[in-house]
Amino acid sequence: MEGGLGGNTVPPNSRDKYEVLDVRPLRTLIPAFPEASEGPPFVCVPPNGPFPSGFSPFFPFSGPQGSQSSPDLNQNDFNSTAVPLRSFRAEPSDSDGQNVSPMGSHKHKSAMSSSVKKKAKRSKDLQFELTSFRNFNPGISLSERDYGNRELVENVLLRFDALRRKLSQMDDVKESHSVIFKRADLKAGNIMLSKGVRTNMKKRIGIAPGVEIGDIFFFRMELCLVGLHSQSMAGIDYMVNKGDLEGKPVALSIVSSGGYGDDAEDPDVLVYSGQGGNASRDKEASDQQLVRGNLALERSLHRANEVRVIRGLKDGVHQTSKVYIYDGLYKIQESWIEKGKSGCNIFKYKLVRIPGQTGAFATWKSIQKWKEGLSSRVGLILPDLTSGAESTPVSLVNEVDDEKGPAYFTYFPTVKYSKSFKLVQPFGCNCRDACHAGNSNCSCIQKNGGDFPYTANGILVCRKPMIYECGPSCPCFRNCKNRVSQTGYKVHLEVFKTRDRGWGLRSWDPIRAGTFICEYAGEVIDKIKARQDGGDDENNEYVFHTNRLYESFKWNYETELVGEESSDNTENFDVPSPLIISAKNSGNVARFMNHSCSPNVFWQPVMYEHNNEAFLHIAFFAKRHIPPMTELTYDYGIPQPDETESDNAAYGRKKCLCGSPKCRGYFY
Repeated sequence: MEGGLGGNTVPPNSRDKYEVLDVRPLRTLIPAFPEASEGPPFVCVPPNGPFPSGFSPFFPFSGPQGSQSSPDLNQNDFNSTAVPLRSFRAEPSDSDGQNVSPMGSHKHKSAMSSSVKKKAKRSKDLQFELTSFRNFNPGISLSERDYGNRELVENVLLRFDALRRKLSQMDDVKESHSVIFKRADLKAGNIMLSKGVRTNMKKRIGIAPGVEIGDIFFFRMELCLVGLHSQSMAGIDYMVNKGDLEGKPVALSIVSSGGYGDDAEDPDVLVYSGQGGNASRDKEASDQQLVRGNLALERSLHRANEVRVIRGLKDGVHQTSKVYIYDGLYKIQESWIEKGKSGCNIFKYKLVRIPGQTGAFATWKSIQKWKEGLSSRVGLILPDLTSGAESTPVSLVNEVDDEKGPAYFTYFPTVKYSKSFKLVQPFGCNCRDACHAGNSNCSCIQKNGGDFPYTANGILVCRKPMIYECGPSCPCFRNCKNRVSQTGYKVHLEVFKTRDRGWGLRSWDPIRAGTFICEYAGEVIDKIKARQDGGDDENNEYVFHTNRLYESFKWNYETELVGEESSDNTENFDVPSPLIISAKNSGNVARFMNHSCSPNVFWQPVMYEHNNEAFLHIAFFAKRHIPPMTELTYDYGIPQPDETESDNAAYGRKKCLCGSPKCRGYFY
């Protein structure tokens, strides 16, 4: 038999390690003893003999009869056919995925395809992830990697997106014409997986612990990291049950994102197309085969096991992206074969949602109808609370009782200062076109440490003591990406009546972590005016204090994961002078955001120049991915001792109804 591509032959007295053997599972092997008529009787003898006639000693008991000495295992005349296990390690693959012998000719190696070279280039681009953080501690135990919980899932997603945003910022700094691998999500995912920052690694049928119905994801790698769907590209995830004697797969989850023309309009029924058979540059379309994922779905039809369904939809805010929503558990009801657009056979599977689950995709379908015509919105009071003051309308809705709206106030989109509250001297840039990261002449970029605080699509990268934006006085373009908090709302917001916490704020659109939501608008006041606004009721419900004590939390990326030295850079804010903003009489939608002990929104001080003077603004950003129709909340903080006239710590304290597992029971 020929060995390898170089024409080397195998010595006649040794077994070819590339020979394909007919090996059967141990469970199929049954001991068989010959009948008396078929051969000599079964004989039991000591290892060293004596042996009856017709029998001979065998290795390693092949020494002279009666000898008690151990055989020489290194003797040169021993001709064993045993091959070490390491000889069967996976061989390198060529560009077509075929195994190549390491004995291949030099000519074959030099004919490496361009696709392999591209992969090598990408691999080199990711080398830092393997060398920069060998002592990195993921903070996740082995058991937690197999079995997740809600807190762990949120932690993994938070850390992934922080790393992805930083890598995206690093890519933005590089020249646009340079040939670089700009998939920050894949880079971040590879790093997280290699360092063990993940959970729910153990494949299972049914729910993924810690992942809730309605959770949203903006990257397929996020599905992998939390164990919801372990395939980063394939739409069908499956496994083989250990107890299955046939060794056939069953389906665990599917991602329906329109790639195969699924019928996905019904919120309770999904007609899913099988995988494979698509045309590409190298091959024509073909009939789908009942293998791998398709076979797993067929097996799950007969086993009637639950299948997790993730639906992929176009992101309404970032049109070139998709957002994935976990829609819960389904069961496969039937399957069939039909002709596709290419004329080839494709498999179809009808999945039906298990009743009694929280609505997820159904909520998206309702929002789609509202956007087509607000008249279909139940409980609608006003189509636009802002009366045109914002570029995106803000609806006012009450589905709880007969109240027709909150107390009267004047809608004002930004903060109002009096002359006595001017803070600092002007610092605007002198860029004539667009600001570029690392531009040594741009004052705004210098103030931000040499980097844009936002990614190219306007997502906040890190919390900072202060963010300096280009303002109206800067000569750079009005669409400069360093003006995020000044360009209006990015999502369609809605003020709604809650069941037990007054009026609240939520979004019709999915919100990505780091997205700007709104600023806190109102009138900047002093302490005396703040107490007057509070009145004898000892509470002004529409006031914001920068000098309160806020629960600390980690939101920025881990420096070790991008090859930087560990640092103690604080995420605490550096406000030059305490600021109090009252939205009691005038303000915007921020006045309706309620408190939560586990908020999904945080505030960030932002400064920019206006009329040759610089003022401080309070901008709110999404702390994590927020599904549509989820209430937006932030931490109101705890007053400093000098904020009230009373020494009583309970002064102004209210009962908290946020419902968080970490609820402290009160807020101010």
